[in-house]
Amino acid sequence: MRMVPISLCRPGMKLAKKIFSDDGIVLLAESVELTATLIRRLGECGISFVYVQDPRTEDVRIPELLSDETRRKTLAEIRNVFREFTEQPGRRKSVTYPYIGRNMRKVIQLIMEDLSRNEDAMIMLMNMQTVDHYLYAHSLNVCVYTTMLGMARGYDNEQLLALGLGALLHDVGKTQISMQVLLKPGMLSSYEYDEMKRHTERGFYLLKDEPGIPLLAAHCALQHHERLNGTGYPRGLKGEEIHEFARLIGIVDSYDAMTSHRIYRSAMLPHQAVEALYSGSGTLYDTSLLSLFREKVAIYPIGITVRLSSGHYGVVVDINSACVHRPVVRILSDEEGQPLKEPYDMDLSKQLNVMIAQIDFEQRNLDDPLPV
Repeated sequence: MRMVPISLCRPGMKLAKKIFSDDGIVLLAESVELTATLIRRLGECGISFVYVQDPRTEDVRIPELLSDETRRKTLAEIRNVFREFTEQPGRRKSVTYPYIGRNMRKVIQLIMEDLSRNEDAMIMLMNMQTVDHYLYAHSLNVCVYTTMLGMARGYDNEQLLALGLGALLHDVGKTQISMQVLLKPGMLSSYEYDEMKRHTERGFYLLKDEPGIPLLAAHCALQHHERLNGTGYPRGLKGEEIHEFARLIGIVDSYDAMTSHRIYRSAMLPHQAVEALYSGSGTLYDTSLLSLFREKVAIYPIGITVRLSSGHYGVVVDINSACVHRPVVRILSDEEGQPLKEPYDMDLSKQLNVMIAQIDFEQRNLDDPLPV
């Protein structure tokens, strides 16, 4: 399979991975042939990249972090909980809903069980495969990525449960923000920006007395936009004043936002987002937690087209977990850009004189076996 920008997709290409709706239902199955209408519709729904079939990489498989059933159940519960709060704007905690905590804990357990089956898994892009509702998919992605990091950090089950709930519900306060502000395509006014920032406090008040939701999870909602140097919000906390869980969620929240298509900008690729995060190392983000994150994120996703420093073009086909910036690349063309009759794999962790020079989706010869 190959990872292709939606802008370069052509009718006749076939999907290599499923596309899900915002509640986890499969909208487009593997092997569905793309049409001009489908390509346009996927772009309108915020899909920036898709995986397509390619005979030269047909053996390449991307490990799924979650089963389809866990994804479906989790997205459905996120939707139910967020809609419950959305329908009660300005709600105060005179009434609680025990089923919310109970159901959320169940889906966190499902996520933990799926992730525990492959503790060496890398953080892969999940947001390419879900359409329609950014907030639901973002909440799931942040929960999965953060829980993976918590496992790598050695948190026990109770800590992972609190962390996972805090990550899953970190943006629940946005249900109390008007859709005009949430979905505004242009720059927010000063008033609108202040209104948007209130989602942290509103999320805290929604969660703090909810049965089954740890108070620490509510504090994750409150603190995930705080930054080490005190420039964050809502309270301008600094350093250790910010709980470690919130510092971790803050990193993942920023990463997923950067790598997701938004109304006002296109998605970054993982290596670009990691570079952007590191520009804030020690000032905005905790350096040790950022290092842990970098060790676990696949900065060059499987299926992406790259040009090597040797001049060869190829597709990333595997990740070296001990050296994530030096993956295995299937070489498809020579230094002059001519397609090889017999592609071969190059492990960059062993070929230390060769490195990835750039991501290159436009390299025409790589498209030869695909419809154009």
